[in-house]
Amino acid sequence: MSDDGMEGSPPGALSEVERYEIHFPDGTDHDQDQEWCEVQVDGDARRIRFHDYAEIYALPGLYEQIFYEGLKCDSPRMVAELLCEHLRNTGRHSSDLTVLDVGAGNGMVGERLQSLGVTTIVGVDIIEAAAEATERDRPGVYDDYLVLDLTDIPPAARRALEARRFNCLITVAALGFGDIPPEAFVAAYNLVEPGGLIAFTIKEDFIARDESSGFSRLVRRALDDGTMELGAKHRYRHRLSIDGEPLHYVAMVAEKHRDLPLA
Repeated sequence: MSDDGMEGSPPGALSEVERYEIHFPDGTDHDQDQEWCEVQVDGDARRIRFHDYAEIYALPGLYEQIFYEGLKCDSPRMVAELLCEHLRNTGRHSSDLTVLDVGAGNGMVGERLQSLGVTTIVGVDIIEAAAEATERDRPGVYDDYLVLDLTDIPPAARRALEARRFNCLITVAALGFGDIPPEAFVAAYNLVEPGGLIAFTIKEDFIARDESSGFSRLVRRALDDGTMELGAKHRYRHRLSIDGEPLHYVAMVAEKHRDLPLA
């Protein structure tokens, strides 16, 4: 895959939704997890932090307008196409996948996968507003969509997830900032059958060799000890910062060989 950072149109771009007046703050001293914008809603100016997902999802089309139109986010396209490229290279087919989409948000990743031939997708998110936005904006993409905390899965939900026998896990742009802690990733990873594929994106800083975060250690250890085997890796521009600077992420596709330890 090329590293030109070209973004595609947002999958399933909403056609008849309100257009919002959005203002990004000036200045160059904004940490990524503290970025915000000001949005005009019904004549009032709202300051919305980018990680206030419930507030963003509640306004139809706002997520797409901020991240895909304004900040040129490319992660759903990038990881979905990297996954499908890996499938082609290994003689597999997208229609054979049973996918667990973790941190599914408002369904943009699921819709991208569906457009590439994946027929069975289950979404999981901890935010009720994400499920509501998916049902509102992209009904029919998921076979099921569960609102739950992966670090504390109720027994009935665990049985339902295990019965799916997932052979693919995908999570896009939700790792490293605490949205999905390492323990939640491990729980999701362990729901995938051995031989299944693990596709994810993460900010490149979080997997640098000198990085000591829990997720960085988890990924390095899993690759080093053969718990999972790297099949494809690609550095790309995830999106622009509010200052217009590129934010680089890494997309990976790996094959699972065995479960990760829960501790």
